[in-house]
Amino acid sequence: QVQLVESGGGLVQPGGSLRLSCAASGSVFSINAMGWYRQAPGKRREWVAFITSRSTTNYSDSVKGRFTISRDSAKNTVYLQMNSLKPEDTAVYNCYVQGGSYSWPPSPDYWGQGTQVTVSS
Repeated sequence: QVQLVESGGGLVQPGGSLRLSCAASGSVFSINAMGWYRQAPGKRREWVAFITSRSTTNYSDSVKGRFTISRDSAKNTVYLQMNSLKPEDTAVYNCYVQGGSYSWPPSPDYWGQGTQVTVSS
């Protein structure tokens, strides 16, 4: 099995920054991509960003230009640097691994436990 452990969430004021981390362990093979979803209370889960095994990245329009996804292959870890945070970014953020073939929308095979991000003054 695969375990994804997330960290880095917290409370931040509008305009501030946070950096989320997601470390994968276990039997991680043939990873197509790793990425992030988020879900605010009462709202639909929203895809945020992904990075492929070849370091291709993509972002949702709502975060493009403000968030940056990166990876450290040696550590099986992905990061989400979040800048210029807005109240609407408030959500539980979950990282994921997609090990199968390409698909859109993403079809995650493994999920992290989630980390809370709250943007408020």
